[in-house]
Amino acid sequence: MGIGIRMGLLAAALTMSGATRAQLPDTILYGVAYYDEYTPVDRVDEDARMMKAAGISVVRIAESTWGTLEPQPGVFDFRHVDRMLAAMHRQGIKVIVGTPTYAIPTWLARQHPNVLVVQPNGVRAQYGPRQNMDISDPDYRAAAERVIVALVDHVKDHPAVIGYQLDNETKAYNTSGPNVQAAFVAEMKRKWPSLDALNAAWGLNYWSNRITRWEDFPSTNASINASMSNAFAEFQRGLVTDFLTWQAKLVRAHAKPGQFMTQNFDLGWRGHSYGIQPEVDHWKSARPLDIAGIDIYHPSQDLLTGTEIAFGGDVSRSMRNGQNYLVLETEAQGFPNWTPYPGQLRLQAFSHLASGAQMVEYWHWATTANAIETYWRGLLTQDYKPNPVYDEASTIGAELKRLGPKLAGMTKHNRVAIYVSNRALSAFDAFRPSGVDYNQVVRPFYDAFYRMNVEMDIVSPDSTARLDDYDLIVVPALYAASDAEIGRLNDYARRGGHLLYTFKSGFADENTKVRYATQPGAIAEAAGVRYQLFATPENVSLDGDPFGVGPGDNRIRWWMEMLTPTTAKVVARYSHPSWPAGAAMTRNAWGKGEVTYVGFMPSDAMVEKIVAGEVARAGVQPTMPGVRYPIIVRGGTLKDGKDVRYILNYSATAQQVTVPGGGTELLGGRTITAGQRIALPAWGVAIVEQEGKLARREPK
Repeated sequence: MGIGIRMGLLAAALTMSGATRAQLPDTILYGVAYYDEYTPVDRVDEDARMMKAAGISVVRIAESTWGTLEPQPGVFDFRHVDRMLAAMHRQGIKVIVGTPTYAIPTWLARQHPNVLVVQPNGVRAQYGPRQNMDISDPDYRAAAERVIVALVDHVKDHPAVIGYQLDNETKAYNTSGPNVQAAFVAEMKRKWPSLDALNAAWGLNYWSNRITRWEDFPSTNASINASMSNAFAEFQRGLVTDFLTWQAKLVRAHAKPGQFMTQNFDLGWRGHSYGIQPEVDHWKSARPLDIAGIDIYHPSQDLLTGTEIAFGGDVSRSMRNGQNYLVLETEAQGFPNWTPYPGQLRLQAFSHLASGAQMVEYWHWATTANAIETYWRGLLTQDYKPNPVYDEASTIGAELKRLGPKLAGMTKHNRVAIYVSNRALSAFDAFRPSGVDYNQVVRPFYDAFYRMNVEMDIVSPDSTARLDDYDLIVVPALYAASDAEIGRLNDYARRGGHLLYTFKSGFADENTKVRYATQPGAIAEAAGVRYQLFATPENVSLDGDPFGVGPGDNRIRWWMEMLTPTTAKVVARYSHPSWPAGAAMTRNAWGKGEVTYVGFMPSDAMVEKIVAGEVARAGVQPTMPGVRYPIIVRGGTLKDGKDVRYILNYSATAQQVTVPGGGTELLGGRTITAGQRIALPAWGVAIVEQEGKLARREPK
């Protein structure tokens, strides 16, 4: 079976032990985060009534309020929790309870100051901000266990509680104090029984960094060696996986059978959700969960493109190999520059569903009146009264109440994947060319597929996806990888797949040590190309504008490798008076498939042309051929076997789209005939349930 069919929505997802099944409602959940503790007056019942009127079906509570739940060590006060559970239950609203471990209470910092994280500058964090603790500290773990057990035991039998969110946007918070350094050394002892082998693998003879006794192992905080630094970054990501696995086992031991566990992972950040999270291995950390969750925040108003919604959704769905996921946080209003135009809130909600979301939940219900997030606005403003955003949410709520059971559990059948790696990310970012980070290489390639309506999965070395399920795999900047990892990718091409590598791939091994080999290392033979020289380009373009993008976009940026083909054919050459006609992009037949190598960073316009060519060569069809951004089309197969297409207008201008097959437009309840043109208003959306099944290539 293909990846989407193989997993789909697990309405009864297996837990870690496999003995108890976690039940997920067989509909789309629509929710908000809610904090009775923050409200300016006693209004929990009024809030619940307003939520019910808006079609809100679930709330998340408690994850931010440890200090309220446990005002003194071992003294618990669940009055706010009980009030919220009772009020929501009266209105038929379900509740996800968050473990409150990401924001520690004042008494814990005073009683055990060692729980506050020591970061690379050697300074212990001060109390005040959230996520200022060492998640591996024994005193922190003991206090966290006490409050988790007390909270879960208190709420588990309440009929409104359907699941638990473990912690909140968990990371290691750059913890690197003496205790963490000691744990890292112990881990390295297990991985490298021989110090000689470690010294050789990390190149520690440089600047007398060689370690001759484990007792002399230095702190990583001042390391000038990327091998050591990136091994420590991988260790820190492991702390996150360990912490969430620990919480999952603890909650599962106390939760009621059938209640699910999730986590609200977040993404790399560039003023909004942007790329792969550097500090968490999502594929490993999602394993102990019943269903993955995600927080997606994105530009709005004139900058709303939907790309971040799609990217975050594709990451989340791919974490558990095609399983649907929960959007546990996204903006209703958010920052003032994110206040949505009329129609955008609705477009955003259905865009999440188009990627496979099983829930859309806003952070948060009502804007706070004080503290650091005062101007991060919720569905309601500070007056807690209905407003145009609330009114639009009510429209969404009514539509989801009607269509949720039909739309839930959509599976996808994507034929393209983008291959990402936390290890490559850390290694690439250790030597950023032109100051550019790994995600700035990944996103232009992802974005190009998005704009041409070719949907993608996102796979990693730690995912369980079968590479052979894809016709085309794009591998951006795989700077650090083992020969075995690259071998798996090359063998995928040998068996008939289409593989596209970009510059700075294969250069270093899994220990971030540059390969003593013809570059690009283990990729060289499969790609049929080698190089010795590289440079940061100045005034370099491609000879003859081979992709037809015009002079402005024909210039290359950030990095260039002077390629020498061995068996590959040249697709594009550089144009520069001192480097005449050097190969820039090549394509090589490899077994039954082919390997394309792009030795430079193209402009965005050029990326689109390159991607379009590879899509055509791989025989991949867009979700709706001939349609491209600002009309975005995403879809899959519903539980009843019918195909569905979400048609999304990311434009302030009304658009018309020709629907290739007949069916039913679900939002309006109207019949669509094959070839009929449908009108989409500005920021509008249509959902077309197709008649019969669309043609699709069977998996290899």
